[in-house]
Amino acid sequence: MRRVTHVLALDEGTTSARAIVFDASGAPVALAQRPLASAFPREGWVEQDPEAIWSAQRDVALEALASAGLRARDVAAAGITNQRETTVVWDRASGRAIAPAIVWQDRRTAGECERLIAQGADAAVHERTGLRVDPYFSATKIAWILDHADGAREAAAAGRLAFGTVDAWLAWKLTGGRLHVTDASNASRTLLYDLRAGAWSDAMLELFRVPRALLPEVRDSSEVYAEISEPEGLRGLKLAGIAGDQQAALFGQLCIEPGSIKCTYGTGCFVLESTGDRIVESKHRLLTTVAHRVGATTRYALEGSVFIGGAVVQWLRDGMHVVRAAAEIEALARSVPDAGGVVLVPAFAGLGAPHWDPYARGAILGITRGTTAAHLARAALEGIALQVADLLDAMAADTGRAAPELRVDGGASANALLMQLQADVLGVPVVRPAVTETTALGAAYLAGLAAGAWKSIGDLRAHDRPAARFEPARPRDEVAAMRARWSVAVKHAMGWAKSAP
Repeated sequence: MRRVTHVLALDEGTTSARAIVFDASGAPVALAQRPLASAFPREGWVEQDPEAIWSAQRDVALEALASAGLRARDVAAAGITNQRETTVVWDRASGRAIAPAIVWQDRRTAGECERLIAQGADAAVHERTGLRVDPYFSATKIAWILDHADGAREAAAAGRLAFGTVDAWLAWKLTGGRLHVTDASNASRTLLYDLRAGAWSDAMLELFRVPRALLPEVRDSSEVYAEISEPEGLRGLKLAGIAGDQQAALFGQLCIEPGSIKCTYGTGCFVLESTGDRIVESKHRLLTTVAHRVGATTRYALEGSVFIGGAVVQWLRDGMHVVRAAAEIEALARSVPDAGGVVLVPAFAGLGAPHWDPYARGAILGITRGTTAAHLARAALEGIALQVADLLDAMAADTGRAAPELRVDGGASANALLMQLQADVLGVPVVRPAVTETTALGAAYLAGLAAGAWKSIGDLRAHDRPAARFEPARPRDEVAAMRARWSVAVKHAMGWAKSAP
């Protein structure tokens, strides 16, 4: 019998759907990608078409297999990793979404979150779920759909509707509606999951007005869930891994031991520090989340989320036409020695941890007649690095230990200037792996372990190949001045949407 050595990762992100085939050494052998459009019907609203998410992910999966010269029978398993918190509600009978997907960046429920916070709910929510009452998470999005789609509340109570984050939506579609599941990492991002009980919380369901009948079953992050039935080209392939994108990246970076930290530079920036089997309750406004659950063991992490990371470069390209392609930003920023006193706070969708201000908005300060596009480009990269530094400071305060190094991945990690700026601001080395597709790699690892493509974590460690290491080089007094300017600028950006006339 021929040994099956490849694993397929379905990587459904915010701006694109991708599929990557990995071989037994953890190396990517084929990649297919299609862009995903978002709609912005009102200020602060961000929506996507659930059917477009499904069709794009289906098509790239088939394309990646074809590009690798493989068929479903040649692949050990498939794993899903997904944009988290994005909320889909669909009809169980038809399998069709009843409303557009509300994307994690959406801020339409800020008023409801503010009301709950005013009632004193945030402390109890944080204690039970590890999260904060914020529009970022799924619970208030679910309630909004049920309140605004015709007949939705009645249909939900009667069990005719299903909720899922994108992983659950894709699992449903891939199995022709046979499978309504999520994994513990995605469940822990909804505001509805009790971290200590490892189950949906009745108290949170009542608080956020979400009927239990909507919810998927919570399963492990690495197990054989079912065989895929749709589309035909994937039929028979084992679906064997699910993890939210940031938890998948943590696993792909093999940041499993407590104290290991990674940052993914994508649309946003997401810093996760593994805390092992210990639930660390943050005192500095970070999140406590499930890293993964395998068998009887749940691993946890501290997380800080930056809502706008690489997306600021997209804005400079598409909105401001400062560059024609995102890759040009590095050369433009290198053309000046510093940002010329300019600070760019990319709070386009509010501020995440540690500020949690949905009313913050983007700000550019320090502009003079001498300010150029190059200064703006450099300030944008500095703004990404400075947001990440704020998160690592909070993590060190919560855990009592400073990061020995930061492992990095995601599209913007290819920007060497950004990585050097990050090392300079943090004062610790930044390590970039040979395979920067660690989100997809983590999904592949989780699926492959369940299906027997790899036997143990030890097998995976043999594939860990650092490719670049950035050492801090900037004088600490300069870094201190930069961070002081940044703190002042952040204060100016906070609360803007609420206080501006």
